[in-house]
Amino acid sequence: MAMASEELDAGIEGNAPVWAVFGDLMSGLLGAFVLILVCVIGMQLELSTRLETEMKQRQAQAQRLKTLEEALAGPLAAGRVTLVDGRIGISGSVLFSSSSAELQPEGRQLLKSLAAPLSAYLKARDEILMVSGFTDDRQVRGGSKSFADNWELSAQRALTVARALIEEGLPADSIFAAAFGPEQPVASNADAEGRSKNRRVEMAPTPRPTHTAKGGKKES
Repeated sequence: MAMASEELDAGIEGNAPVWAVFGDLMSGLLGAFVLILVCVIGMQLELSTRLETEMKQRQAQAQRLKTLEEALAGPLAAGRVTLVDGRIGISGSVLFSSSSAELQPEGRQLLKSLAAPLSAYLKARDEILMVSGFTDDRQVRGGSKSFADNWELSAQRALTVARALIEEGLPADSIFAAAFGPEQPVASNADAEGRSKNRRVEMAPTPRPTHTAKGGKKES
């Protein structure tokens, strides 16, 4: 009887390590499952936050374009300007004669009609206006005023438009000019029609830059 009891105890002791290993294995698997679940939930939350941010940005951009369209309703309806992705386009032939940076009467009148709505739009959104000059790829020809190249011509045209808008009431600290010469064409320069489209001035509202001094503090 004592021998049978000893054999039973020995059997139980022999099986105990098996159950201990099985328990450890299950604990490890459960821990791994919980870790994977936490990672998946974290990735889903990050993706959801990113999608929500992108949606808000798209809605803000759509509202911005709608507001700009409303501000320029008159000139847009008359076909005197174009509005594509927030960029206001004016044909170079409307503003200037060939190889010239002097505003034509029609161009000055158009800029006069744009000054007030643009000024109100920029003030309401605390933005500034970027005026960009573009040309075709043909070398400039001599005229009332000569330019070294298309870069110089596009720069002077952008400055002329910026100054005209300032004269019509647009705050000087809410506008700046940029020149792109023959770069960034919107059509082929192989024919006259395409070159006419590339000779243009564009205006685009952009966020007002925040200047910071050393130490990360904003400059007044």
